[in-house]
Amino acid sequence: MMTISPAALPAPASVSLYDARPFFEKALQFGVQHGILDPAKLDAICLDAPKGMVQIARYFGNEFLRPDLEKAKDRLVNLVSLGLESSSGGDLRLAAELLREHSFLSRSKVGSDLLRALLAMPESTSFHASLDNDAEPNGPPKGLAEWSLKSLADYRAELARRRPIELEKRAAVWLAAHLGMDAEALDEAHTHAEAVIRSALLALAAGRTELPDWTEFDQMVLALRKAHGAAKAASAAPAKARAQSLAAPLPKRLPDEFREVVQAVRQSLLADLRQIVDSALPVRALFANDSEHHHAPLLGRYFWVEDIASELHHHESAVSEAWDAATGGNCDDGSLLTLLVRVACGAPPRTFMSEKAASALVRKIQKPGAAVGFNAETARQYLLDHAPAQHQEAYLELWDDFVDEARSVLQSDSTYARKDALALLRRECHITA
Repeated sequence: MMTISPAALPAPASVSLYDARPFFEKALQFGVQHGILDPAKLDAICLDAPKGMVQIARYFGNEFLRPDLEKAKDRLVNLVSLGLESSSGGDLRLAAELLREHSFLSRSKVGSDLLRALLAMPESTSFHASLDNDAEPNGPPKGLAEWSLKSLADYRAELARRRPIELEKRAAVWLAAHLGMDAEALDEAHTHAEAVIRSALLALAAGRTELPDWTEFDQMVLALRKAHGAAKAASAAPAKARAQSLAAPLPKRLPDEFREVVQAVRQSLLADLRQIVDSALPVRALFANDSEHHHAPLLGRYFWVEDIASELHHHESAVSEAWDAATGGNCDDGSLLTLLVRVACGAPPRTFMSEKAASALVRKIQKPGAAVGFNAETARQYLLDHAPAQHQEAYLELWDDFVDEARSVLQSDSTYARKDALALLRRECHITA
């Protein structure tokens, strides 16, 4: 039980002896000495204090254990001190007036609310999905037990540390939302605020309206390199114009509260940009580890959306485009067999050949004593490496059926072998006059 008697309070001359005591006790003493707190108010504090101690002991431990009650008394006094000193700015008269005008436990709640707000602020600029925060479902927030015993100076120092972190993360969330990505997706991406801000500014400089996935990020950097190279090569574009081609302006609608922090990150982007556009390294080697380059200079400094489905789609589209270029868009059986016969013979992949070229291939295949001039497996591997996945099975079946029928004719050493082989190719492939 907390007992307070005005007669037990020290004389004014001895106040300086208690400068290191909790702020609550200093405010209480000041209030009694200057007639701000009357006996009725002191009695009310004495009634509230035991209730608060039990509540705090129950919240953090066990209200029936003396050590928990002793710790609860320290926490209660500290929370009231934190609330009073923060609200009054350290003015003892104002603090005493707050004690007079409000209940004792309400001042404890003020201190508790300050700490809860502090602990709700991020400790780092990292985004991560909060799967388990070590706190009990109905228990105190993580860290509250420790912070309920710390001083106002500790609180202010931690607040000063966390505020810029929170601002940077909020700026990153705003920029991500501006480019179509919400905060939940950022948490799942396990990235950090600076990387998001840099990438958002880079994307905006490249004229994008959404944060890129890896394939789009790669294409974005290549486009910036191309634009910079063109500006660098143009005789009418001196250094000043080239510098403007690397600009990464802030979004026009960026809230004023974020401008300073985004501008600071922008400076680091501008420092990176020269390396980004002038580097001879492939984009992946510059930003992400790969099998050939074990140290990426800008690893971890930029962010792209991890979208397996999108990357697979981009890959399939690239394969399809490369296949269309190789076949000229001709995917009938004759065109495919012509291409594969040429590949099997070591010739460039084309979907047609002249009579002269066909005769040369047959002579190569049937030349006595020469190395194998027709390698069906080479053509088979070409299909696996280059044909779109959805068509590979059908194309392999077509090729295997052709090889089963044609191998003996193409590699025959009979009297009419060359004539028969040419007749086979005219029938199955595209032979032009």
